[in-house]
Amino acid sequence: MCFHTIQNKLSKQIEKRFNAKFKDKHEFAPQEHYNGFTFPKTPIITNTDPTVIEHYHWGLVPSWSKDDTIKASTLNARIETVKEKPSFKEILQQRCLVLANGFYEWQWLDSKGKNKVKYQVGIANDELFSFAGLYSHWKDARTGEIKNTYTILTTEANPLMAEIHNHKKRMPIILNPEDEDKWLNQEPIISFAFPYTAPFVATKITTGEEPWLLF
Repeated sequence: MCFHTIQNKLSKQIEKRFNAKFKDKHEFAPQEHYNGFTFPKTPIITNTDPTVIEHYHWGLVPSWSKDDTIKASTLNARIETVKEKPSFKEILQQRCLVLANGFYEWQWLDSKGKNKVKYQVGIANDELFSFAGLYSHWKDARTGEIKNTYTILTTEANPLMAEIHNHKKRMPIILNPEDEDKWLNQEPIISFAFPYTAPFVATKITTGEEPWLLF
C-alpha cells in the first residue's frame, strides 16, 4: 500500500518536470513526509487541465458521501477491484497524477508486524515521478464547502517492493513518464496494472545502509 509520501523538490523543478504551472504557489511547500492519515493537501495534476498543478486532499471522499469519514479507507484503491468498489467505480474517468519523489514503506520482521524496518523508496537519482490517482469533488452539506480529494492506486509489488512490503506485497502504481499522458487520456485502467520497471532505489532508514537497486 502507500500511506506516506515525499515531495521535497522546489516548485520550479516540479513545473519543469511536468510542463505545468502551479495554480497557487502559496499553497506549496516542500515536504519530507506527507502522512496520508492526516489527509494533507498535496500537489496533483488532473485530466481536466494537465497544464495546471493544484493541491487536493489525500483521502478520497465520493460525491455521494454524507460526511468525509470515509477518507481514512480511501487513501489507496486496488487497481484490480477499482471498477467494482462504490467509492471509485463512478469516477474512473476522473484521473490525476500525484506528484512525488519518494515514499516510505515498512518491512515486517515478524508475522504480526510488531517489529518493522522503515525504507525510503524512490527512483534513481531522486527523480520526480507520479503516482496514478483518481479524484473527486465533495460538497459538505453543512458548510457548503467543496473539498477536492484523491486516492492513489496500488498494484502487485515488483520484486524489490515484495521484499520490503513483505506482508501484503503491494505497491503504488508509479507511472513511467511516457505513460502519464496515457493515464490522463483514459487508456483502459487495466493497462496500468503492472509493477514499475525503471530503477528503484530503497534505503533502510534506521541503519543508513547502501540503497538497493532494481533494474
